[in-house]
Amino acid sequence: MWRCFRVECGWAGQVFPDKRAAYTGAHQNAKVSFSRQLTEESLGLEPPGDELVAYFAKRRISKETLEKNAILQKSGEQNIIAFTYRRNGVLVSCKYRSIIDKRYWQEKGTEKILYGLDGIKEADEIIIVEGEIDKLSMEEAGFCNCVSVPDGAPQKVSAKELPSLEKDTRFQYLWNCREYLDRASRIILATDGDIPGEALAKELARRLGSERCWRVSWPKKSELTSFKDANEVLTNLGPGALRDIIGNVELYRFKGFSIQPRK
Repeated sequence: MWRCFRVECGWAGQVFPDKRAAYTGAHQNAKVSFSRQLTEESLGLEPPGDELVAYFAKRRISKETLEKNAILQKSGEQNIIAFTYRRNGVLVSCKYRSIIDKRYWQEKGTEKILYGLDGIKEADEIIIVEGEIDKLSMEEAGFCNCVSVPDGAPQKVSAKELPSLEKDTRFQYLWNCREYLDRASRIILATDGDIPGEALAKELARRLGSERCWRVSWPKKSELTSFKDANEVLTNLGPGALRDIIGNVELYRFKGFSIQPRK
């Protein structure tokens, strides 16, 4: 077992006699068995119908972006979006969203990974957002190096020390995707501009290494409020505004951490 005790780092893991890290292949420390084989047919998925395409169009997300990201729907149910999670093109998990009551649920017994993982295979810079629709929104602005967390944001930052790898279940998706994240020299945290979104940004920075994290500032909507996330900016201000926001991120600084820019 190894762990980096630098507060701005926090990576940990195990090395076995054959010198393979614990993160390669199926995560050996994960508590879920990933033997379940998924296919679009077994999940009852089909291409989105006109109703879903129109729903996304209202949010300024094109049909081309839906097709590129394999956005599907439950068969015969145009009010249920299926966000397919893939690694190397292979379907490993699926998350659903009802557009009527905004409920989310996921397939059980599947591997937790970042949404849009294949888009960051060789990325030196990565953008992390809080939801799948925000990832699609970033792509509309030309950013294909964007991924979304699968489980939303915590309500607050934990006051405890970082848990051991095998107990860090809430953020298991980071460990499962570590080889992708390790390649990045700069990670842009574009989580929501509310309290849970800020908590998520801090928890991500604790694990990813705060010295390489940069933070988005969402623009003002009025004197008292700001836009909440990438899709709200895209819908109201357009893709150019998103490009400007990403072009003006700042090194992430928050109380309790000493952060220095990488040379």
